[in-house]
Amino acid sequence: MCSLEKRGRVFVLTLTGDGEHRLGHDLIAAVRSALARVRAESAAGPGGYAFVTAAEGRFFSNGFDLAWANSAGSRSAARERLSSLVAVFRPIVADLMSLPMPTIAAVTGHAAAAGFMLAICHDYVAMRGDRGFLYMSELDIGLPFPPYFMALMRAKIADPRALRDVVLRAAKIPAADAKEKGIIDRVHGGAAETVEVAVRMGEELAARKWNGSIYASIRMAAFPELCRAVGLAEEGDEEKPKTVAAKL
Repeated sequence: MCSLEKRGRVFVLTLTGDGEHRLGHDLIAAVRSALARVRAESAAGPGGYAFVTAAEGRFFSNGFDLAWANSAGSRSAARERLSSLVAVFRPIVADLMSLPMPTIAAVTGHAAAAGFMLAICHDYVAMRGDRGFLYMSELDIGLPFPPYFMALMRAKIADPRALRDVVLRAAKIPAADAKEKGIIDRVHGGAAETVEVAVRMGEELAARKWNGSIYASIRMAAFPELCRAVGLAEEGDEEKPKTVAAKL
């Protein structure tokens, strides 16, 4: 489902297996557990860490587990199941926004819907250029965006034309176009190279030995609307983002 390893001062979370890495309750819980381990181990260590998320196979993540939601037997039951996934994924965004170290997504395959959101939760995004695309499928399948999805996209997609293409055209955006639109930072040849570069970038950032608490505080202060949307800061309290422990 997922694995966590430590390469020097870089924690590497990998979504394992050749499937679509659909974000169901079990995978979401496993990712949150891994992030909790990263937080605890970094707090006990000397400081100066970084975090990378990658995935095996042709998908980074194809979003929520819609097959599970739709197997509920009725439209209302399916919507209730999907709402439960929306609710339990929200703390992952909070976890990553408050993680006390630089974070990098190594997008090693297709990243759609919640998988796209998982990628742009990170401070930096590297993506393979030989295959894969970013895609918000909600318009095509007739689903509204959760408010915190919109807050995340507004925070991380600065160009309003790029945001329009993502949310109002349901565009499938390959790596080169995503870099041009400012959605991702780097494009690399294939999956292995993308992960290698992300880890190397993590090593360079970790070597700065920044104070993790200060780093997380500055990150949260940079994105107050998103922090409010995922429960890290109260309305009107932008200057004092709450910690995950206090809110979740």
